[in-house]
Amino acid sequence: MQARHGTEKNQFAAKNAFKALLLIGAGWLAGPGVALAEEGSKSFVDDFSTFERSRWYVSDGWSNGNHQNCTWSSNQVKVADNKLTLSFEKRPYKDREYSCSEIQTTQRFGYGIYEARFKTDTGSGLNAAFFTYIGPQSGQPHDEIDFEALTKDTSKIEVNTYVDGKPHHGSKIDVAGGTDGKFNDYAIVWEPEQIRWYVNGQLVHTASGPTLPSHPQKIFFSFWGTDTLNDWMGAFTDPGRRVVFEIDQISFTELGEECQFPESVACNLQ
Repeated sequence: MQARHGTEKNQFAAKNAFKALLLIGAGWLAGPGVALAEEGSKSFVDDFSTFERSRWYVSDGWSNGNHQNCTWSSNQVKVADNKLTLSFEKRPYKDREYSCSEIQTTQRFGYGIYEARFKTDTGSGLNAAFFTYIGPQSGQPHDEIDFEALTKDTSKIEVNTYVDGKPHHGSKIDVAGGTDGKFNDYAIVWEPEQIRWYVNGQLVHTASGPTLPSHPQKIFFSFWGTDTLNDWMGAFTDPGRRVVFEIDQISFTELGEECQFPESVACNLQ
């Protein structure tokens, strides 16, 4: 990410290549004591009326590497008023000056429709992410499918995949009204031959061909900051307040199953 120069395409490729090295080098840790869940998990809708510990693991007490200026803290994960809130603030924890937040499913999911309704905050040097991931710490290659909102510019959201630790299919997508203006619906349709990304029910990006993830993955939400990845995420400045990433709903629908709510992309999938 520090090496991004030249065209937007080359900058994006450099960011992804460096990010892959960071994730492989640091190991995207599932965290101490996280049990590997069985495969073949089923469709669900979670509106966060409660926080289901059987479904979600809360990351706490470590970071993903030196590029991250914060430590994952369970104190930054809250559920109230039917919303999950992940926060970032200047609250020293372990060896970092800031605390940040991440949750991940205890189970792995395969081909299907992944949907989330969320709203970000603003701030340079911060990343609010909805993604799927599996990697070497689980005895699997590094596969990943991303929505990443870099809140230095809330008019866009980034999409991406990784296959065996290598980035593919990256793009920046315009979000009308911004990721921070209101709750927007984001969807990933993962099929064997293609992956499609949707924003508010509209198809915005498609990836196909041999370089697609193929291993069941966990679902993640994370909100974190950096002091070093300035070219990608923007120069970090202390926001001077607690900033938040709000998630209203998350769902997974297995391929071939009925859609689970009227607004679901699965209801009109071709």
